[in-house]
Amino acid sequence: MHPGMMYWWNNARRAAAECGQWAGQHGHGGPGGGGERGWGHHPGWGFSAGSHDGPDFGGGRFGVRRPLRFLAHKLDLDEKQVSELARILDELKTERAQGEVDERRSLTAFADSVAGATFDEARATEAGKTRVGSADRLATAVQKALRQIHALLSEEQRGRFGYLIRTGVITI
Repeated sequence: MHPGMMYWWNNARRAAAECGQWAGQHGHGGPGGGGERGWGHHPGWGFSAGSHDGPDFGGGRFGVRRPLRFLAHKLDLDEKQVSELARILDELKTERAQGEVDERRSLTAFADSVAGATFDEARATEAGKTRVGSADRLATAVQKALRQIHALLSEEQRGRFGYLIRTGVITI
């Protein structure tokens, strides 16, 4: 089964459990559903699996699908803190995206190093250096982001933020 289908199926089952109905019969699209938004729409699907004490914010690169909204909710951030946190998370997101590009480049270089008639030692070495350099830049970016978030939050908010990291609710 295609991974995208598994995602849809899990969300449909979860939504059906919330609605008390079986997947595909909840009137939001699909066979006989007639929903205007088509297959897989459910009002709560923007927020899939997560905590059970309020809105679900899903899983993603920062540990949640919508880290800014999630942190604003959990830490009771004011507007100034939210805008500054948005800037910090945007910088971190950019660095993560660059890391993903570097990862693809290094994989291509590794593949090219073994695809020829002889092993290309120099290309494999360079790919390894690219990967290590990318990991170092990402680690530095995460450390910088955490330093900025620490300065942004009050003592109580820092305690809650640390708890979210320690318990795995947020992964960095």
